[in-house]
Amino acid sequence: MDRSPRDRSSRSRSRSITSALAVAAAAALVLAGCSSGSGGKKAEESADGAAAGKASTPRMTVALITHQSPGDTFWDIVRKGAQSAADKDNVELVYSADPNAGNQAGLVQNAIDQKVDGIAVTLAKPDALKDVIRKANAAGIPVVGLNSGVSEWKKLGLMEFFGQDETVAGEALGKRLNESGAKNAVCVIQEQGNIGLTQRCDGVKKTFSGSVETLYVNGTDMPSVQSTITAKLKQDKAIDHVVTLGAPFALTAVKSVSEAGSDAKVATFDLNKQLTGAISEGTIEFAVDQQPYLQGYLAVDSLWLYENNGNYSGGGEQPVLTGPAFVDKSNVERIAAFAAKGTR
Repeated sequence: MDRSPRDRSSRSRSRSITSALAVAAAAALVLAGCSSGSGGKKAEESADGAAAGKASTPRMTVALITHQSPGDTFWDIVRKGAQSAADKDNVELVYSADPNAGNQAGLVQNAIDQKVDGIAVTLAKPDALKDVIRKANAAGIPVVGLNSGVSEWKKLGLMEFFGQDETVAGEALGKRLNESGAKNAVCVIQEQGNIGLTQRCDGVKKTFSGSVETLYVNGTDMPSVQSTITAKLKQDKAIDHVVTLGAPFALTAVKSVSEAGSDAKVATFDLNKQLTGAISEGTIEFAVDQQPYLQGYLAVDSLWLYENNGNYSGGGEQPVLTGPAFVDKSNVERIAAFAAKGTR
């Protein structure tokens, strides 16, 4: 089969009238429910407690395929957002992940073989995925990107992208370091070859007026991460800021600072429930939040919108940015309430 996901008219045309009637019927039911007062049926409760209806459109299957490393809790938030959208949209969500780019490409091929209705994929190492994404397009399966690959998604033929511009986020953090009076920073990369992580550190270097050194660690071995950062801080007493690229690594860096007897402060990209507590306590200075829940939610919802309405977020030309947003002592109390629910 040789057709673009943007031109699936043979499939969509036969369902357009049915979809329109379904939407109209759903709207009528909603209006009827609103007029029936408290005796009407309550809306279903979503996973995070918010009232939500459920689409009456035909059941879809969407594959969400990421480069998650084992134990990386960041992706729990992405999945929660994706599942919330799936529950609302009558979508069966199939999640798989592998930090090895070749294996991740294999997971995309599996989704193609299973003839899913849509694929959402991260592009941490885009070159390894370009061929299999081309196969998905040829099979008429719409593909959207999320989280990693904002600079590559259009080149690879993806339909839409949801995430933050990592270079812009890095530049914003670099400016924040200037405001805090930092002079010497180390930027800790937990996965070599990950384009998004590299762009973050490069962005910091672009705007930070002090010196920045890149430190590579093995992100799959947290004791090794701690010992590597500790050794660096002991070796270079001039380091006054440790910049990490994920919440678990920031929390580990705090231990390294203590172990090394350093006065360095810790700032990070990304957020989780434990990190909001550390910001409140002052052990972590601030975090740059890219809203992973929103990335997962929008990626799945966009595929439903395309299938049923022909909609494109960003017009199919621009990425939909979910960050960067800073979390520090001035706003962490409010953010912590959402982080506790797993939505920030």
